[in-house]
Amino acid sequence: MQIIDGFTALFGNWQPVFFAIFGTLIGLAAGAIPGLTGSTTIALLLPVTFYLDPLSALALIYTVSKSSDFAGSIPGILFNTPGTPQAAATSQEGYPLTLQGKQGKAMKMAVIASAQGDFLSELLLIFGAAYLAGYAAKMGPPEYVAVYFCAFIVIASVIGDSVMKGLLSTLFGLLLALIGADAITGFERFDFGFDYLLEGLSLVPVLLGVLVMSEIFSRVMERGQLESDHKIAPESDKPEDRHVTWAEYKRCFPVMLRSSAIGTIIGMLPGLGATIASFVAYGEARRVSKSDKWGKGEIEGIAAAEASNNATSGANLIPLLTLGIPGSTTAAMLAGVMVIHGMSVGPLVFIESYDLIYGLFAAGLLCIFTYLVVGYFGSGLVGRAIAMIPVRMIYPFIFVTCFVAAYAVRGAVFDMVVMFLFGLVGYGMRRTGMSLPAFIIAFILGHGAEASLRRTMLLDDDGILIFLERPIALAFFAIGIFTIVMRVNAARKKSRARALSGGVDE
Repeated sequence: MQIIDGFTALFGNWQPVFFAIFGTLIGLAAGAIPGLTGSTTIALLLPVTFYLDPLSALALIYTVSKSSDFAGSIPGILFNTPGTPQAAATSQEGYPLTLQGKQGKAMKMAVIASAQGDFLSELLLIFGAAYLAGYAAKMGPPEYVAVYFCAFIVIASVIGDSVMKGLLSTLFGLLLALIGADAITGFERFDFGFDYLLEGLSLVPVLLGVLVMSEIFSRVMERGQLESDHKIAPESDKPEDRHVTWAEYKRCFPVMLRSSAIGTIIGMLPGLGATIASFVAYGEARRVSKSDKWGKGEIEGIAAAEASNNATSGANLIPLLTLGIPGSTTAAMLAGVMVIHGMSVGPLVFIESYDLIYGLFAAGLLCIFTYLVVGYFGSGLVGRAIAMIPVRMIYPFIFVTCFVAAYAVRGAVFDMVVMFLFGLVGYGMRRTGMSLPAFIIAFILGHGAEASLRRTMLLDDDGILIFLERPIALAFFAIGIFTIVMRVNAARKKSRARALSGGVDE
């Protein structure tokens, strides 16, 4: 079996194993600190990956992403302050349990559900991705142009409240990806006389600026958040309040299976993500449940939210490894690491980097086991550590780390300037409601989209009419157009309903 070869590659050297476990622990700490999400931490760690072997670099980024998805539930349960957006659904039932002194039960249910959902999703990734990639590898440049088009449209229209702002964010990312020498003709574009821009904008400074520096600027402007402190409610002395009983697990098991399926399906769709998955699964579990404890500490709610949000983790990689399209921001940054180490992004990776990909899958399984053990026995310790750390001390440290990380990649002060400028750009995008994930994914995929389009135009003298001869390409174009039409129609109905309700109120 291929996964056995993956474990052989992972354990063939101490470094990939070390960075898989290290990444898991870093992700647990990052996800548990409100405001310091997995995406932010990955952006900070990107410069480190330049100095690691490919498997260690991939394992580090992937495990940070997976464990931070669970860890966001810790502050959500203990303080009603989710560490990650997707943990907001968990806090709906987790925090009421904490107020009852049952935070131990809530956190143990969270880690069990997270590990189960993550494991099932990882199995689908391991045994299904290569199968789908075999079909995707048969596609040519026209089909990939259509896939990119579909991905950009879906991501731009689904993420955020405004379709127009999502499309503008995507277009902005694509325009910035064009900076530098043309890959085919070598013609210099948009370099403004700066030699540093001949190779295009460096990935690390842009990501650090848009994701991390903009978050720091936002926190500084919201001064009250930097002064917040956390207190943990007293824990119950009853043993049954500190553990998940067998009866409770059996009651939650069907909920976790259903929620894992929901999370996996949503995770495979570019642009939707863990936050949507967790709330959909939570809402479905509440709909079918006969319990009257919802909103007051229903453990099934924790199981549903956590199983679904972690089930997106492995599923997010399926479109990346089969079509070269990241399903989320973290998957996009993982694609960036693959590019940094000269790997293909798409179906050819199963042929060209077979051992690395299955080694990455093995690292994912090791990560699940690690955060299950650490989370089950150590979540309370993590929560108490968070309560002791003043939030106002974290962001100055991150601010300095950003400049060090930006400079470390190429030893260029110019990269530090680029990072700071994109911090301001990111802050402006946050303030105006623009979509940061859409921008990031478009920026990372821009080079591949342009290359596919240029190759397509060279295949035939008919120009864009070549797409009419490709049924698969037409299907992807149709999906993209259908998605945006449905999204615009839904937005119109929503605005019309608001107008009518406003008129009734008056």
